[in-house]
Amino acid sequence: MKNFITIVVLLMVGMVSVNAQPKGMGKNDPEAKKILDAVSAKFKTFKSVQSAFSLKIENSSGKTLGTKTGTVFMKGTKYRVSVTGQEIYCDGTNVSTYDKSTNELTITKIDPSANSITPQKIFTNFYDKDFLYKLNDEVKLSGKPAQQIELTPIDKSKPFFKVLVNVDKKTQTITSTKVFEKAGNIYTYAVAKMNTSALVSDTQFLFDAKKYPGVEVVDLR
Repeated sequence: MKNFITIVVLLMVGMVSVNAQPKGMGKNDPEAKKILDAVSAKFKTFKSVQSAFSLKIENSSGKTLGTKTGTVFMKGTKYRVSVTGQEIYCDGTNVSTYDKSTNELTITKIDPSANSITPQKIFTNFYDKDFLYKLNDEVKLSGKPAQQIELTPIDKSKPFFKVLVNVDKKTQTITSTKVFEKAGNIYTYAVAKMNTSALVSDTQFLFDAKKYPGVEVVDLR
C-alpha cells in the first residue's frame, strides 16, 4: 500500500484540465469538461497551496482496512507530501522520499520526458489523454451540493477501473476522490482543509538530514 500512496495520494487536492481524447475511444461529456476546465483555471490562479487530507481504504464489502491522514504543499514545480510514516519532497529537480520505519531517504532525479505522476500533471493535464469522463447526478457531501464526475481509464490494463471526482459546486474545488481497484479495494481521499493563500517557504521542499540522525541516504541520481 505504501507505493500506491506515494503515487496516488496527490489526487487529493487536485484539479484537472481535460482536452480531446483519442479518436475511436468514445465520447466525453461536454458538461463534465466545463466543470473540470473551471476547476483547472481556478487552481492555476493559486501561487501556493497547503491542504490537509485523509485517506481511507476499504475492501469490496465496505470493511475499512486502514486510514491515514496527511498534508500536501505546492508551489510552482515544487511539492511536499506528508503522510503517516512517509515524507516526499520535490525541489523541482529531485524527488526525495523518506521512510520513517527504516529511517531511509531515497533520492531520484526528475526525468521531464518520463511518464511519471507529479502534482503538476495531476493538477493541470494528467487526464488529457488517459481518461474518458462523464457527469453523474449531483450528490451531497457533508450537506453541501457537489458535482460528481466519473473517469474511466482508456488503458484497460490499469489496476483500477473507475475514479469518482467530487467537485464543490460553490468553490469549484475538488473535495474528494474515490478510486476503485480491480482487486476490489476502494481508496477514498477527502480534503479536510485547504489554504490557497498560504505563505509557503522554499525550505518546505528540502529534506533536512540534520533533523533525522542516522538517516541512510540512497542516492539514485
